[in-house]
Amino acid sequence: MRNRVFFKLLLMFVLVIAAVTATLDVAVRRSWERSLRDQIQLALTEKARMFALRVENDRQHPLQQIAHEEARVASARATVIDRSGKVLAESEADPDAMENHAGRPEFIEALHGHIGSSVRSSRTIGTPFLYVAVPLQSSAGAADAGPAAVRLAYPLASLHQTTARVHHTLLWTSGLAVLVAMALSLIAAQSVARRLRRIVDFASRIAAGDLSARIAQDSSDEIGRVAMALDATAHQLELSFRDVRTGQQQLETLLNSMQEAVIAISADGKVQWANRVMSRLTASGVRLGAPVVETVRDPDFLRAITEAVQSGGVRTTRATSILAGRCYNVTAAPMPGAGAVAVLHDVTEIERVEKTRRDFVANVSHELRTPLTSIQGYAETLSESAAGPEREFLEIIRKNAVRMATLTEDLLTLARVESGEVAFRFRPVAPATMLEEAAKSFREVARSQRVELVVETPTERAVEADTDAVHQVLANLIDNALKYAAGGGRIVLGARDAGAAVEFCVRDFGPGIASEHLPRLFERFYRVDKARSRESGGTGLGLAIAKHIVRAHGGTIRAESALGHGSTFLFTLPPAAVAVAGQQS
Repeated sequence: MRNRVFFKLLLMFVLVIAAVTATLDVAVRRSWERSLRDQIQLALTEKARMFALRVENDRQHPLQQIAHEEARVASARATVIDRSGKVLAESEADPDAMENHAGRPEFIEALHGHIGSSVRSSRTIGTPFLYVAVPLQSSAGAADAGPAAVRLAYPLASLHQTTARVHHTLLWTSGLAVLVAMALSLIAAQSVARRLRRIVDFASRIAAGDLSARIAQDSSDEIGRVAMALDATAHQLELSFRDVRTGQQQLETLLNSMQEAVIAISADGKVQWANRVMSRLTASGVRLGAPVVETVRDPDFLRAITEAVQSGGVRTTRATSILAGRCYNVTAAPMPGAGAVAVLHDVTEIERVEKTRRDFVANVSHELRTPLTSIQGYAETLSESAAGPEREFLEIIRKNAVRMATLTEDLLTLARVESGEVAFRFRPVAPATMLEEAAKSFREVARSQRVELVVETPTERAVEADTDAVHQVLANLIDNALKYAAGGGRIVLGARDAGAAVEFCVRDFGPGIASEHLPRLFERFYRVDKARSRESGGTGLGLAIAKHIVRAHGGTIRAESALGHGSTFLFTLPPAAVAVAGQQS
């Protein structure tokens, strides 16, 4: 790291120095050269004017001597030229051998009364010169061949040499600056690398799980602020992780203390976590990270997990092959993000007790049928020959025997439906057919009670049902409506499409049922008005039987009611896979 930082800093310093050197070389050097040339030209102009004054006023010395003397004083080449451009005197060459200067730009300017200047290489000597020509005042308007202008030429070779020395000095100092930059970059790289190494070591400890790692930082620059921010982040992360770990331990303790088995499955079907009860259910235990099918092979359990993950809703099922001889209620719910969690409740003992209860009810009901029939028969026989109070007593015995026989039959039917002993014969059937048959069975009874039994136009969508069982459901609902809501004067039967099912309804217009009774209406032996139920001969099992028949068909049943607005009992049945002849399914 130190080498990488060193070379980066060195490259940065070199680039900065190179940029500064190039700027100085291009801008400063040229500006300095231009300023120096301007100063030389200004001084040369003043000397040329003094040269012109001497030529105008000195009549004692020849022009050639004056040119030599002025050239020595001015440290420049001196020339005297007439109006035609002929050289009259020259300090560096033979005037007679020199070419005509009429075309020289500085001389042309001087003939027009101005001070002329130009820079070019001398044709005589071959080196670059700065030429300055000054007109003579005494020659203005004269047409003779006397001096018309004087000129001084300063060699620029010395200027170029001075500029070259400056350029060389600049390059030398730039090289020295590079060496200094290397030394500074080495020192800076060591300091920065040492601080960065501490940050890297800190990050490595954090990545390895050591959240107690800290950075000792005493600088307030950018790296120091980064280190302090990372230190604060690590501290906060340690606190958060500690809270998460505490919560996880509490959750694990809670789940491990549960009597139910709990298992969490990821979205790809692998086990994420399981409590101790779940681990004891399987012979090989639960292996985290392995597919759940290696732990639990029950198809109903796996189907509930899959449906919970895909649908995002809670799914319940019954699993009987997880552990031999045991039965579990499985509730699978989706987890936030992905996956699902399943809770397995052991209902083996409940099922055993429930089966014992059903068997007891069924056996008792079966055993009671024969003596109750005998009691009813003997009571009827005796009542034919009895008279007075004895006949009345016998009639009471007969009615109670009939009521007990009816109760026995209902208990036996309910026990068979609950236990699954009843073999339903499902077939496609039109709702209108079942509604008309049910209405036909009660039409005479309804007419005798002055109640109108109406079948509304039902849906033509066929249902998959056992007609005798559904007829019993409709009969129980219509019988209840006639007993408890005959005052409404009308009972309506109907069926309509309800999404993926067909919904049947039996509606009356009687006094209605209070809302607090609705959740318990389908419990066995539950009565809204106990006194009236006994008077009407009801057993309190009709709605319970209807509920279990509807559930056996894969449907649901419920009641809607309000006091003074009648009651509506509704149940759903699954649609048939094929259409009934003459109707659409």
